[in-house]
Amino acid sequence: MPLFILFVIIPVIEITVLIKVGGFLGLFPTIGLILLTAMIGVTLLRVQGLSTLMRASESMQRGGLPAKEMAEGFLLALAGALLLTPGFVTDTFGFLLLTPGIRSQLATKILRLALQKGTIVGGSMGGMNMGRGPFEPGEGDDQRPGPERRGPGDVIEGEYRRED
Repeated sequence: MPLFILFVIIPVIEITVLIKVGGFLGLFPTIGLILLTAMIGVTLLRVQGLSTLMRASESMQRGGLPAKEMAEGFLLALAGALLLTPGFVTDTFGFLLLTPGIRSQLATKILRLALQKGTIVGGSMGGMNMGRGPFEPGEGDDQRPGPERRGPGDVIEGEYRRED
């Protein structure tokens, strides 16, 4: 049924809306408006995509799993596809997905649903730690290997030279 809605009902709704808007504005203004929304959408998609990429990079540098950023990246790709599809209904949904607040809430819901269904499996440090890195204190501390816990001061820096 969802595929039926996707491939039959949505195009029928889009054509109906295009005919109504075309009858009100005229042919060329309607085509111009469709092209304008596509250009605005692509520009906003580029800006939002770079922002999400930067947040994912920062999350990985902190040692975290950028799960939410990946979900937002998927939603941005979906928004791009919707904005490039001619029509006002798909453009509306595409622009909604470009709104950071809506996209963030939807990404969180997608991650929760994936966790409930078991399609996201936590790492070896226990759990997914929503928003925290796998090596940060909190959930999974009791599952760390070894009898002692090492702090950040145990890193030894130096150089080596191989002598054969």
